[in-house]
Amino acid sequence: MPIVVDIDVMLAKRKMSVGELAYRVGITPANLAVLKNGRAKAVRFTTLATLCEVLECQPGDLLRWEPENLADRAAQGGHRGSPAAGTDADAGADAGAQA
Repeated sequence: MPIVVDIDVMLAKRKMSVGELAYRVGITPANLAVLKNGRAKAVRFTTLATLCEVLECQPGDLLRWEPENLADRAAQGGHRGSPAAGTDADAGADAGAQA
């Protein structure tokens, strides 16, 4: 998918754990992991707004567009020939479903 999620970058900048961010945003750590790992099919604007509020950032700090071939490599960990990062079966609920 050409949309790349950079939540890890902001977590590192803010020195915050995934668990703390999930708690402060009001979503489960599992749903945050789905979003963070780029497996979410959608994110609610309310969830995105809360992420931005908690992380004190803009939506563009968390989401970016890359051409399809670069985004696929990023989702696969940057290695050619590696399996896809996720499938529809393991994507779970959208990360904003509980927000």
